[in-house]
Amino acid sequence: MTDLDRLVRDAEDAFAQAADAAALENAKAKFLGKSGALTERLKALGAADVETKKTLGAQINNAKQEIEHLLAQRRAAIADAELNSRLSSEAIDVSLDGRGRGVGAIHPVIRTWRRVEEIFHSIGFDVADGPEIESDWMNFTALNNPENHPARSMQDTFYLEKKDETGLPLLLRTHTSPMQVRYAKTHTPPIKVIAPGRTYRVDSDATHSPMFHQVEGLWIAQDVSFADLKGVFTNFLHAFFETDQLQVRFRPSFFPFTEPSAEIDMKFESGPLKGRWLEIAGSGQVHPRVVRNFGLDPERYIGFAFGTGLERMTMLRYGIGDLRLFFENDLRFLRQFA
Repeated sequence: MTDLDRLVRDAEDAFAQAADAAALENAKAKFLGKSGALTERLKALGAADVETKKTLGAQINNAKQEIEHLLAQRRAAIADAELNSRLSSEAIDVSLDGRGRGVGAIHPVIRTWRRVEEIFHSIGFDVADGPEIESDWMNFTALNNPENHPARSMQDTFYLEKKDETGLPLLLRTHTSPMQVRYAKTHTPPIKVIAPGRTYRVDSDATHSPMFHQVEGLWIAQDVSFADLKGVFTNFLHAFFETDQLQVRFRPSFFPFTEPSAEIDMKFESGPLKGRWLEIAGSGQVHPRVVRNFGLDPERYIGFAFGTGLERMTMLRYGIGDLRLFFENDLRFLRQFA
């Protein structure tokens, strides 16, 4: 038995042991997810010679097709079992009175979206919106992402067959940062803007979704410092969570579009998350090359940028443990926010 045959057998066993749809999706991630066993083998092909890529690549694709077929079979089996269970347990009383229409409510993620806009608008930030189908240049190159950056891989990004006017592929934006470029190229400093919206990446498990929401922020002027970033974002977190009982720290990190860069962590002083440091956002001083791509002189203008996930903020605000609840449209869950 080859290594790939063993991998297919392991996937079959893992899928068979999954008792419900959620467990099956978690099992899928171990093999076909962003860091799954089969995905890692595909990534490793990049360093192989041409003949190895041709031979081993075909074998890996065959194994992937087998695993996807096993996954589809198990999904159908679980769906059939759930349907049969419901049919056997539910009875319809045709003599019951009709039900009136329920009153709708704002989705919890959209509540967060509106709350973020309100807070930043109160301190002078504009709100920008733009296309969800972006060019390679806007999504990567303008933001100083090199051509060999992993985010440009088909395993991380949804590409379209259609090309832009330069011949480069179009894609579903992986972040809302392209709106910073679009806004800065059409406005003169000082620039204060946030860009909330839907973004897309090839990722799906209990804490990741192929479609999710982000908000990016940008402040460009002649005298904006890292201290302004710390003040703005710390005050935002206090306002968003409606408490001063939290600590905020800026931890050195790396992002290609900022230099210096920092991860933003916070820690609640009370409640169920008391004492735990949680990564909440990425941030940093805008890289001079990116400022130049804005059409501005980096010797004259300086500023900062930040980005965070709206689902993550919603989960922390309301104590939600599984991101998939936001997209399942289960009324029992959504009624809690009515």
